[in-house]
Amino acid sequence: MAFELDVFLSGGCAGTAVDVALFPLDTMKTRLQSRQGFKAAGGFNGIYAGLGPAALGSAPGAAVFFFSYESIKSVFEPRCSERCLPLVHMSAACAAEVVSCGIRVPIEVVKQRAQTNSSLKSAAILRQVIAQEGYRGLYRGYVSTVQRDVPFSVMQFPLWEMMKRTWAKYQGSPLSGWQSAICGAVSGAFSAALTTPLDVAKTRIMLAPKGSIEAKGHMPTVVRLVFME
Repeated sequence: MAFELDVFLSGGCAGTAVDVALFPLDTMKTRLQSRQGFKAAGGFNGIYAGLGPAALGSAPGAAVFFFSYESIKSVFEPRCSERCLPLVHMSAACAAEVVSCGIRVPIEVVKQRAQTNSSLKSAAILRQVIAQEGYRGLYRGYVSTVQRDVPFSVMQFPLWEMMKRTWAKYQGSPLSGWQSAICGAVSGAFSAALTTPLDVAKTRIMLAPKGSIEAKGHMPTVVRLVFME
């Protein structure tokens, strides 16, 4: 029980710290990916627009993700050989993404619309989404977010775990925090580079006007539209 609580709290704190610290970069990424383009979406102005919902949703989203990931991992790792560990990590990451996206997606919808329209407050955007599309509108992009996050995590977490095991064996002792962070940075950068097209499509789906082709949330169609640009 103590381990589970530690994972839950640590995941929540880490997720909030990272999302808040890197929020300006996330805003610029969202504006670059938007259909209107970086400058029309706000450029370098109001780069903290949408920080409120992001900070609010980071803790529970990350806490649920790492709680799910570590719980599943702790159940199956002792029963598997080292050869099967990547499959365990992939499965745990997939399940954790599906669960945590239920928390993160509504926050992401409001946050990204605030990032590309800094003249509106997050609360006004939330009311606008509900008025135009109902509460279902807050989950527009859930499927596309899962379609982006699952491939990302399937690559990142087995690679992260493998790098940690390999490094620990090489030095003959467990890794320190900074060493684990380096493994996470490398695995995360590699996975993000490969899944960026899916991330662009996810952003377009969440930002699209109601009734548009993108708003229907069909990932292959939106990816094709993006490549046609």
